Amino acid sequence: MLLPALAWCGAAAAQVTRSAPAEGVLEARQLAIVINDDDPDSVAIGAYYRRRRAIPAANVVHVRIPGRPAALDPARFRLLKAEIDSHLAPGVEAVLMLWSAPWKVGCHGITGAYTLGFDAALCADPCAAGKPSRYFNAPGGRPVRDYGMRLSMLLPIASRQEATALIDRGVVSGMRRIPSHAWYLTTSEAARNARAGFFPKAGYRAAHALTIHRLQADVLEGAGDVLVYQTGKAQVDKLDTVRFVPGALADHLTSHGGELEGGTQMSSLRWLAAGATASYGTVGEPCNHWQKFPNPGVLLRHYLNGDSAIEAYWKSVAWPAQGVFIGEPLAAPFRGQFQKYPRTIVR
Repeated sequence: MLLPALAWCGAAAAQVTRSAPAEGVLEARQLAIVINDDDPDSVAIGAYYRRRRAIPAANVVHVRIPGRPAALDPARFRLLKAEIDSHLAPGVEAVLMLWSAPWKVGCHGITGAYTLGFDAALCADPCAAGKPSRYFNAPGGRPVRDYGMRLSMLLPIASRQEATALIDRGVVSGMRRIPSHAWYLTTSEAARNARAGFFPKAGYRAAHALTIHRLQADVLEGAGDVLVYQTGKAQVDKLDTVRFVPGALADHLTSHGGELEGGTQMSSLRWLAAGATASYGTVGEPCNHWQKFPNPGVLLRHYLNGDSAIEAYWKSVAWPAQGVFIGEPLAAPFRGQFQKYPRTIVR
C-alpha cells in the first residue's frame, strides 16, 4: 500500500451537502435475491432467505453460473447483469446475490461492478482514484429513484450452517436494542491507518445505548456486545474471543480483504464467521485511499440513524468499485428509532 491519501476530492465533498427526501430504510419488497441454480447451496440458502425475509416471489431471480469461478470476465458479467436486470420487478432498489463465488469482475468487486458499472480504465491503474459514488453519505431518498444506483450485496455461503446463522442474525437484529460497543483500532501497520482520522469520538451515546472506544492496538481481545469493529490490519487476530451482537458491522482496511477465498491476506469472510452480520473488502490492490474503504464516521452515523446494513455500508464508501459488500443486507438494529446522530464526518 502507498501512503495515505486523506484529501477530499471535489466529487466526494459535494455529496455531503446534497439533499434528498428523508425516508425509511430499505424493505424486503424492495430487495431482489439472485440464486445460482448451478450451485445447490445457493438454491437452498435462497429458499431459506426468502422465507425468513418474506421476499416476494416476483423478486426472486434465477441464473446459471457453472463451476463457481472466483472471477468473471467483463463480457460474461455484462451478460449476467443484463439477465438479472431483465427479471427485476418494478420498485426493486437493491439486489442480493446468494453465493460465495464469483466475487470479482476484472479488478472490480462484483457488487461494485453491478452497481456502478465496469470501468476498464480503473483496471489499467488500480491505484488511481475510483469512480465516485453518488450515494456516498446520501442523506435520504431511494438509491435507484434518487441516485440512479441499484445497490448490491453478496451473501456468501461458506457452509449452509454459517449462512443460515448469518441470515438469522440479520433478522433478529431489529427485534430489540442491546447495549453495545463500537471499537476503532489504530494499529502498528501505519499504511493501513488511512481512515483513523475519521474514527468517531470516544464516549457513551445514551440515545443508542452505545459506547464508542478508540484504541491504539493491533488486536481487540475478549470484547463483548460488539456492534462495530473497524481496524487496519492484513491479518486480524483473536476474532474468536470477540462477541458480536446481531447486526454487527466489521471490516479491516487492507488491500485484499475482498479476495474471499485463497487470498494472501485475511478474507472478509472471517468477520462473518466470527459473528458479524456485514462486512466489506477490496478485491485487488487499491492502494490505501481512504475513499476506497468504509468511512467510519459516515458508516456509524447512517446505521444509528436507522439505515439497513446495505444502505449504511454503501453510503460509507466514496469510491466502491474495487470493493465487495458482503452479509445480510436488511439488518437494521435502529430501524424505526431514527435517533439523529451528528452529521459531521471527521472527529
